[in-house]
Amino acid sequence: MRDAGNAGVMSGPEETGTFRLGRVRWTICAMLFAATSINYMDRQVIAILKPTLQHTIGLTEVHYGYVVFAFQLAYAVGVLAAGWLIDKLGTRIGYCLFMGIWSLSAMGHALANSAFEFGIARFCLGLGESGNFPAAIKTVAEWFPQRERSLATGIFNSGANVGAVLAPLIVPWVALHYSWRAAFLVTGFFSMCWIFWWYRNYRKPADHPTLTGAELRHIYEEAAAQMGPKVPWVRLLGYRQTWAFAIGKFLTDPIWWFFLFWLPSYFSSRFHLNLAHLGLPLIIIYTMSSVGSIGGGWLPMPFRKLGLSPVRARLAAMFLCACAVVPIFTAGRLHSEWVAIGLLSLATAAHQGWSANLFTTASDMFPKSAVGSVVGIGTSGGSVGGMLLAASAGWILQITHSYVSLFILASSVYLLALLIILALAPGLRKAEFAA
Repeated sequence: MRDAGNAGVMSGPEETGTFRLGRVRWTICAMLFAATSINYMDRQVIAILKPTLQHTIGLTEVHYGYVVFAFQLAYAVGVLAAGWLIDKLGTRIGYCLFMGIWSLSAMGHALANSAFEFGIARFCLGLGESGNFPAAIKTVAEWFPQRERSLATGIFNSGANVGAVLAPLIVPWVALHYSWRAAFLVTGFFSMCWIFWWYRNYRKPADHPTLTGAELRHIYEEAAAQMGPKVPWVRLLGYRQTWAFAIGKFLTDPIWWFFLFWLPSYFSSRFHLNLAHLGLPLIIIYTMSSVGSIGGGWLPMPFRKLGLSPVRARLAAMFLCACAVVPIFTAGRLHSEWVAIGLLSLATAAHQGWSANLFTTASDMFPKSAVGSVVGIGTSGGSVGGMLLAASAGWILQITHSYVSLFILASSVYLLALLIILALAPGLRKAEFAA
């Protein structure tokens, strides 16, 4: 273990020049970025292949809604255990465990021949993928001081968009040249490779062999104030801050799931794009959402320069992102493919900026010892909302053949969520625990 005492008395350029501070924490952030990219690439394969599966195995809108429902159900259940388990096992072992489950499940889709079998594979994938965000947020809390966390969260969270960009680049090509089954195998292979990279290179800051003393002090500059006592998982449900975070996730996470799982079929049905032509619109939209994720993590900084406190700066960034989603209510009636791409690019970018800041509110309001569990509770709430939207969307589309009502819902929930967060946790007030 690193000698914290020696680290505290180091001197020289490393101590005075920020360019010599060290960048190990950003390497860790890059690993989180890669994991999140793989996470979203694996989960989006079925959305891209949906039109193909409708013809090959007779998948209907209702069937597809139930397949997505199975994923969300497993994710909602799994993320509760994931937060607790990662707090218990630590991020090094816990991350590997969940990544292993989702790797095997992603490749298992290649064996499915019916909607029911896809539902089973999707359920298992949801259990595995449920560990990604609790582990990543806890890692950020361990490796970054508070003032850098929203940026670090925005960077790794942008991996969701990169994964969503890589999927339409890789999946149609593999499916057209080989088969749709091969597409599931190829994307699942990437996550197996990541496990070995993470296990070999990840350590906690105090145990990392290449971390400089200056960077260790930078990471731990607020550690004493933020570690806090251990808090039982069930006890967290008694705090208004937990419910503020969870309700924010419950209302807004389903919209991202909707963007992820239904945009390929939206472009297919509304603008008659086939598998060979779906790639470009999705690549543009998710590239812009990646910009929004990093930009949203950075967005509180200029508000700080205007004189706002860190909390008010974060809330101002969330308000701006919530307003940017509103124009999407027109998407269900558009006749121009490129106008749809522009509005969806803005909406997905705004969602990811919102998400980066919403995730960071967990570490703003809770000590490090409780962050994994709180994120698990909130992410479970988001999955419950996703379950409800998935089941409803399948029936709405089957009956109405229109996305109008779904886009109206998407445009309105962010401002509602922000109002509820402010009502339950004014000023993102810290939760107070007995020692």
